[in-house]
Amino acid sequence: MESSGETGWPPKSETCVQPPPAPPHCCSARDGKAFRSKPKARSMSTSSVPSCAEFRRTQSLHGPSPVTTFGPKACMLKNPKAVMHIQDPASQRLTWNKPPKSVLVIKKIQDVSLLQPFKELCIFLTEQKQMLVYVERKVLEDPAIANDDSFVAVKKKFCTFREDFDDISNRVDFIICLGGDGTLLYASSLFQESVPPVMAFHLGSLGFLTPFNFDTYQTQVTQVIEGNAAIVLRSRLSVRVVKERREKGRAKDRKLILSNGDAEPARRAMQYQVLNEVVVDRGPSSYLSNVDLFLDGHLITTVQGDGVIVSTPTGSTAYAVAAGASMIHPNVPAIMITPICPHSLSFRPIVVPAGVELKVMLSREARNNAWVSFDGRKRQEIGQGDSALVLASRSSPAPSITITTSCFPVPSICFRDPVNDWFESLAQCLHWNVRKKQGYMSSEEEEVEEP
Repeated sequence: MESSGETGWPPKSETCVQPPPAPPHCCSARDGKAFRSKPKARSMSTSSVPSCAEFRRTQSLHGPSPVTTFGPKACMLKNPKAVMHIQDPASQRLTWNKPPKSVLVIKKIQDVSLLQPFKELCIFLTEQKQMLVYVERKVLEDPAIANDDSFVAVKKKFCTFREDFDDISNRVDFIICLGGDGTLLYASSLFQESVPPVMAFHLGSLGFLTPFNFDTYQTQVTQVIEGNAAIVLRSRLSVRVVKERREKGRAKDRKLILSNGDAEPARRAMQYQVLNEVVVDRGPSSYLSNVDLFLDGHLITTVQGDGVIVSTPTGSTAYAVAAGASMIHPNVPAIMITPICPHSLSFRPIVVPAGVELKVMLSREARNNAWVSFDGRKRQEIGQGDSALVLASRSSPAPSITITTSCFPVPSICFRDPVNDWFESLAQCLHWNVRKKQGYMSSEEEEVEEP
């Protein structure tokens, strides 16, 4: 996924994407008329048939560009507001405009097994690579780190920050995660706009999103610093939640000024960037969740069940796949909508284009409130008149939860490339299509079975 606007990462990194090849048979104009050029006739003799090696398909999502003229007079209307296109995964490479000088190290909290890898990595980055290391303050409050006298000199070189208090969005060149998939989700939550490249080491339990092993971390980190790495752009959801203010206060404080200048009394808005999924469920209530689902302003269905999951392709292998959804490669621009235990035999998960705007609102017939969470965090109650809106724009005329694809993806550094890493994770972490192979049947056994 790529935005047409200037929505790049921090100023020191960018992707190198090769332009797609020109279509083999393009349209041109002659005497004011559009026509399709014809390929030259080719003999079908044996000598002219290419070898098998010439027919080998390259690893690419770029096919021939479709012709947008239909007959002598019809054509497709150009859309100047198009914001994304499918990229070739093999062409997504990391490069640096300037050598990186700062790195954010994220460590899984309260995990004793990560203390030694964390110390080794920080010493390597500060002393050998001469990099400025950012660490969250609560990581250094761990007694095992705070009481380590041999680590005092290294800790003095750290820059610390606090979540939700300090803004580090323009200070970090890239990120290194030590732990499981949750560390990558946490790294995404720290950056509500442009995200630095993320390198994740598998030191947790599942590790679907963490392709690197820590055994050879020095070589792998050095390659990333030198710009020798493939990346995958993991799309995020931009979520805007508008809720009714239920607390009492002064009248002048009980207004929300929207981006269009209008004042909405007794409402407040919150914005989130979500990497995996937005989950709307029934919470502790024993009643069915009853929420209305809108797509581009049109009511498409009412979800009656335990809830609904709106996920990215990255999140399709998380909660969504456990609820029966399909698994989508991160390079596919799409949004997955998955019901949770729907009270209907025909309500199946669906995939919608990445550019649509989804809105989730509590139905008027609902017997109870709903609850919403974002990547498993920031869980909150949604009542009548509230909504969750996932969208690209920042204004909404009605209170709701609005959701659409964000312009700020997470550039995740690959161990090999986006395709091989994904299938490797499917096999190693989810044991995809694991089955004992059927035995070979000899010709003698076939003759015995024949009547």
